[in-house]
Order: sequence, then C-alpha cells, then structure tokens
Amino acid sequence: MRKTKRFPVKDTNALWQIYNTVPFWKVMKNFIVIQLARYTPIIEIKNWFYRKWLFMEVGEYTAFALMVMPDIMFPEKIKVGRNSVIGYNTTILAHEYLIKEYRIGEVMIGDEVMIGANSTILPGVTIGDHAIVSAGTLVHKDVPAGAFVGGNPMKVIYTKEEMEQREEKRN
Repeated sequence: MRKTKRFPVKDTNALWQIYNTVPFWKVMKNFIVIQLARYTPIIEIKNWFYRKWLFMEVGEYTAFALMVMPDIMFPEKIKVGRNSVIGYNTTILAHEYLIKEYRIGEVMIGDEVMIGANSTILPGVTIGDHAIVSAGTLVHKDVPAGAFVGGNPMKVIYTKEEMEQREEKRN
C-alpha cells in the first residue's frame, strides 16, 4: 500500500484546483529548473539543481540520466540515497490529481538502487537499498531491499535471497 495523504475536493476535478494546493510561482520555478536539469549532461550540476533549487535529498554519487522528470509540484518530497542510478526518461511523482481528490506522498529511493529507463514511480513508494527496477516499470508499491522488480503491473522477479543465490552461482 502506498503511503499518501488524501485531500478531497468539491465541484471541479482536483487538477483544476492546482493553484489552491501549490503556488503558481513555485510551479513555474520548478518547471524551469527541471527543464534545465533534464537536458544537463553534467551530473554534478544536475544534482546541484535538485538539491539547491528543488530541495530534493540526493545522496552522494547518485546519477540522474538525461530526461529524468522529478515531480514538478512537490520535488522536496523526493529522497534518493547514495550511489543510485535513475535511468533515462524516468518519472518520479510525489503527487497525483484525481477527479474527487488529490494525493501527496514521499518517494524514498534507497542507496545503490538501479532504476531502468522509462520507469514511472508513483507517490508514497519506498524502494529499498540495492533494489533493481527493470526498464519500463510502473512502481506502484514498495520495492523490498535487494529485490529485482519489473513490469506493468510491477512484480517481484527475484527476491534479495534469490539475487544473492544467482550472484553466488556466477562466482
């Protein structure tokens, strides 16, 4: 189960009420910073943008590939551990606007996590240390530490223990 806080809305759908939930100028600033970072090929500069302008927690040696799209409304709710790789064109959402409500939740990505290209991470999800997320995965629930997951819907392909057994066989 994802850990999100729910906010009901009345009258129009939640997205029509966006600027009641987030200031317009915050969204504009975040949009500009995210677009600069998406096209920046220098990892140190990209991480600086995320830390200093978006207030994301980004661990040392973490690498965001080109075109990664962090949440534009609530990037400060994204935390990425040390030495992780976020693959090309991955989207990390900390919010979702629905018809009758909107939801906000922290995204916690652990240390030494590998997230494959074109994945989408939904709000309120925790991805444990040393986990691997296959390319094109919709991460709609927590990922256990050390697991290898993939697909849409996401499924555990190998548990931490199965991954360790596979590694032993290789050596």
